[in-house]
Amino acid sequence: MKISVDNDQCAGNGSCFEVDPELFPLDDEGYSEVGQGREVPAGKEDVAQEGVDACPMAALFVEPE
Repeated sequence: MKISVDNDQCAGNGSCFEVDPELFPLDDEGYSEVGQGREVPAGKEDVAQEGVDACPMAALFVEPE
């Protein structure tokens, strides 16, 4: 499973970071640093989906495999 961010949609509210700071790192201004195609470690798929779902701007998404 991979996750990505649409930086144009990210509003920097940090909801994803609150779910899991390691999977959803933020830059110094509070915007997502997930990037494109970040690999989700095995066993963290549910947490990754929770973080994606937590984004009120729908800026995060799961990459198709």
